[in-house]
Amino acid sequence: MKKILLSMTLTTLLAAGAAAAIEQRAFLTLEVAKKMAAACEARAKQEGWKMNIAILDSGGDLKHFSRMDDSFLKSIEIAMIKAQTSAGFPFSTKQVGEIAATRVPGIAYIPGIATFEGGLPIMTADGKHIGSIGVSGATAEQDGICAQAGLDAVKNELK
Repeated sequence: MKKILLSMTLTTLLAAGAAAAIEQRAFLTLEVAKKMAAACEARAKQEGWKMNIAILDSGGDLKHFSRMDDSFLKSIEIAMIKAQTSAGFPFSTKQVGEIAATRVPGIAYIPGIATFEGGLPIMTADGKHIGSIGVSGATAEQDGICAQAGLDAVKNELK
């Protein structure tokens, strides 16, 4: 009986220790991704832009995609590339372009890297990189404004 009790106690302690060792981290929820896309769409409608909006999680996998009516078909791919760039680096695609222009020119020639505005990393308030948003359909500057509107809409959820 003592052996069984000791065995059960050790099993419980080991399981509790293993549970404590599990890393808990922030992640991008579908609800937050949809809220970002809705805010970006609202800004685009207000301005008369027709956007494609790609939102990826921290692994670069698609979490949500929105294509506004009459948006350019090729902008689907461009929005995805912008989002993939900012999922792979904790930088905006505009910053990647600046890095390419000043320090690492070869990065601009890597397939799948966007070096113009419209892709932003999604960061928590404590600096954790949990995903990205990529927007395409207007000028690069307008794409960036729209992406920022998406981030601004969820800033409280990222705390």
